[in-house]
Amino acid sequence: MDRYIVTQLLMPFLFGVGAFSSIVLAVGSLFDLVRQVAEAGLPITIALEVMALKMPQYIVYAFPMSILLSGMMTYGSFSASSEIIAFRSCGISVYRLILPAVILSFIVTGITFFFNELVVPTASQRATTTLTRALKQEKPAFKKENIIVPEYKEIVRDGNKEQVLVRLFYAEKFDGKTMTGLTIVDRSQQDGKLNQILNAESAVLDSEKNTWDFTNGTIYLVSPDASYRNIITFQHQQLQLPKSPFELAAPDKNPDDMSASESMDYLEQIRLSGDNKKILSVAVKIQNKLALPFVCIVFSLIGSAMGIRPQRAGKATSFGVSVLMIFGYYMIMFICGALGQAEIISPFLAGWLPNFIGLAIGGWLVAQAAK
Repeated sequence: MDRYIVTQLLMPFLFGVGAFSSIVLAVGSLFDLVRQVAEAGLPITIALEVMALKMPQYIVYAFPMSILLSGMMTYGSFSASSEIIAFRSCGISVYRLILPAVILSFIVTGITFFFNELVVPTASQRATTTLTRALKQEKPAFKKENIIVPEYKEIVRDGNKEQVLVRLFYAEKFDGKTMTGLTIVDRSQQDGKLNQILNAESAVLDSEKNTWDFTNGTIYLVSPDASYRNIITFQHQQLQLPKSPFELAAPDKNPDDMSASESMDYLEQIRLSGDNKKILSVAVKIQNKLALPFVCIVFSLIGSAMGIRPQRAGKATSFGVSVLMIFGYYMIMFICGALGQAEIISPFLAGWLPNFIGLAIGGWLVAQAAK
């Protein structure tokens, strides 16, 4: 029985992977690539290569949708041909009938994790690099001019937590080794009040001592009451800063092109900046990455329970209902993500609440089908 049910589940699942990934590819990349070929002269071979590199990302999105469609079509077919009645007349419960679908969903969940962690980040980064090179829009691995890096910390003032600027770093240019035209505003010593301003002609990092070697500069010292205190000029001055030049000049990263583990490392880096909005955005995306594979289990319960109920719906109807349910689920996910970034709910709930809601609905549907 298990082998028979799994065999029946696989065909609509594979059909769903092909259909849904094609639809998502068309919406997400195909139209833009066609425009680039027509308007920007992008070679067709490069466009096809970029499409192939984008496919793993779209297949990952298609896995949960295909599990839902597979459950609805397979168990709906069993119900329409009275096979459900035959199974139950032999003493087989509804819970036992949907067990193969749930086990298949766990396997697909593992495959989704594998794709998300090992395949999708590498393929997405290569697709971006290939496209930018072909369009001659390749950006340097670091910012070359007008580098501005604020650093914040959280303090308690009048019983309330506040984010205050503790250091503002600015460099006019960076050639990969030396930064020139530097200004550093330091507010780290006096509870958020200005205590010194440093101007320097250039600076390089001494990696052995882990210090910055500033050249031809001036330090303006400020008293706690914001009055002038002293001016120090120097030809060479070594100071410690919490970041290396490449960390300061690093371009903004896209968490969508990272694995969950890489996103967590990136989150630790940007926590030092104190940019609360960016920190929340990355934290929510990490939870979404972790929660997405488990959507397969949620959709397996919902699809199987809906399909097993007595009905005469055709395959086209099952496909249409699947699309509507998928749209509803991703709408809930979008709303929860917005609530998480607005700090109304935690990043964990923003990522996992749609799954919890889906599990509750799926469990209720299975219980109703078992009556």
